[in-house]
Amino acid sequence: MSSSTATRTVRRRTLRIAAAALIAAAGLSLTACSGSDSTATKPAASAGASSADSSTGAQGSDAKVDTKAGTADKAASPTRTETLVDGSTAEIYKLGDLHYRLKIVNDGDVLATLEAKEGDAGLDGNGMFVVLTAGGEVHSWMGGEQRGPGTFKLAGGWTAKVTKLGDLHYRAEILGNEGSVDGTLEADQHDDGLEANGVHIVLSAGGVISAHE
Repeated sequence: MSSSTATRTVRRRTLRIAAAALIAAAGLSLTACSGSDSTATKPAASAGASSADSSTGAQGSDAKVDTKAGTADKAASPTRTETLVDGSTAEIYKLGDLHYRLKIVNDGDVLATLEAKEGDAGLDGNGMFVVLTAGGEVHSWMGGEQRGPGTFKLAGGWTAKVTKLGDLHYRAEILGNEGSVDGTLEADQHDDGLEANGVHIVLSAGGVISAHE
């Protein structure tokens, strides 16, 4: 706290004491003065309060301001964080039902962002593969790369048929044991990913596919 702020705080306290003394001398109730003291302390407490903190002890118009500030803080903060296989941090934000965003952060820098809305998303980050599901689960691994086009055996007994459709545009059909197409990945200018019965699969826009249980 700066010296000027400290001075203002001391002066306010002095005025309150003087006002209390005058009210007491006049034989009036001190209830109003107590309420004033409580209100005076709200701005300092609510400035750094979370949404949970702001929901208690706030009254009147101050309660509305604190709640809005708490909501903004919550929206700006990740729901949780996880450490990925390469040591970087995954910040997971819940944006709605079946809607999550993941930021990969290292030393304060955001290296990549994934968004899963009513479907899974995936990323090939220089050899680290990451899947974010529509339910907000995160799985990361390294290795297992195979480059299409072609047909490849994947973890969990799956088979991937990778087709090149154009520059930075690949499609992978995920085939079950009987050859049925149980899922499709479409990497068109950006990577794609999914989770299939506990197996996580990423297809990059460069035609690299990798899977991990």
